[in-house]
Amino acid sequence: MRRMNHNYKGYLAWGITGFAVAACSIVFYFGLDYISSLIKAIGSFLGILSPFIWGLVISYLLVPSMKMYEEKLFTPLLIKARNKYPKAKLSDKLPRVFAVILAEIVLVLIITALIYLIVPQVYDSIATIVANSGEYFDSASKTIDRLLRENPVVEQYATKIFGNFADALTNWAQNTLLPGMDGVIVNITTGVYGVLKVVYNIVIGIIVSVYILYNRETFRAHAMKILYCICSTKTAKNICQALKFTDRTFMSFITGKLLDSAIIGAICYIGCLIMNMPYALLVSVIVGVTNIIPFFGPFIGAIPSALLILLVDPWKCLIFVIFIIILQQVDGNIIGPKILGGSIGINGFWVMFSIILFGGLFGFWGMLLGVPVFVVIYTGITKLVDKRLKKKNLPDDPEMYSDLDHIDPESGVMIMRSQAQDDN
Repeated sequence: MRRMNHNYKGYLAWGITGFAVAACSIVFYFGLDYISSLIKAIGSFLGILSPFIWGLVISYLLVPSMKMYEEKLFTPLLIKARNKYPKAKLSDKLPRVFAVILAEIVLVLIITALIYLIVPQVYDSIATIVANSGEYFDSASKTIDRLLRENPVVEQYATKIFGNFADALTNWAQNTLLPGMDGVIVNITTGVYGVLKVVYNIVIGIIVSVYILYNRETFRAHAMKILYCICSTKTAKNICQALKFTDRTFMSFITGKLLDSAIIGAICYIGCLIMNMPYALLVSVIVGVTNIIPFFGPFIGAIPSALLILLVDPWKCLIFVIFIIILQQVDGNIIGPKILGGSIGINGFWVMFSIILFGGLFGFWGMLLGVPVFVVIYTGITKLVDKRLKKKNLPDDPEMYSDLDHIDPESGVMIMRSQAQDDN
């Protein structure tokens, strides 16, 4: 009877497993037909939660400064106040309250200062470009005419190319631009709505970040409780260690890159002022902002900046290009390594690979955050490989495998290529 019960339980378990596999297969099959709708639904859901996502991002960026204000400034002040006024009932939560408020105020002040100092001058530079665009094009046209007169063969090909370009431009204006003018008002309205929505998300995000920062330990305690409820203690420990490593990697990379880009933008601005470059602030803002993107950032920022200067003075454009090349070499070999240190930990090939991969998948944010994400994945795979090698009593040093021919399956001895050639 016991054997029948045992077999019954086994058959029941196999039946439930088979049913679950079949059900998951059916769901997956039908899910392929509705994958676009599912992605759209996920996007809408994330759009609804975007204020909370902004709040989490702001909280994550403000945690270091908040901890510094709380531990170095307000906690000592609270101790001094209690010693001076022993009868006063001062709450232990006061340092956290003031630290959160100060961190948020500093963030708002930095954003306001950047907008107040940079946006008007950038606007003036763009307005100047638009106002003088006619002169710039006339100067460029005269330069091209002079070069073409001295080279008749080039003039013939250039005339043909410009003629084809003019025909294509006329067709585009008649067939595409004019019919699409009806949608301009709609696009403008959508753009204004998008800007207002971003402002709304940031404002709500700041309010959310206040709650998260103030109750940081409470949220962490609940997260740890759920983690240890779901996972075993060993798995939970490994997850905590992985999250700590991810936090260190992201925080060191983001803060280091922001500081590095601010320094490069400031140096570029000072250099442009000394060399009397046109649109010095606009060019420096472009160079500094694009420098946040590793590897490709300097090239992305240098090209439009050089074109702006080229419209005014080709000779200064050449000087600017040489200056940017020197500046980026100094950044890549001196400033960047000093600030970032070993936060990247992968060679240039994987940096380029991660930027291309995540940039293609997620656009600008993928290019910006692709490197630290890849560092985390790369480190996790490396640790997993090293762990498996240790279980097999094999070395985990990559140098040991650089000249390896094979490992003897019976003795486990590593046979190098030179040894294999001698044996043959």
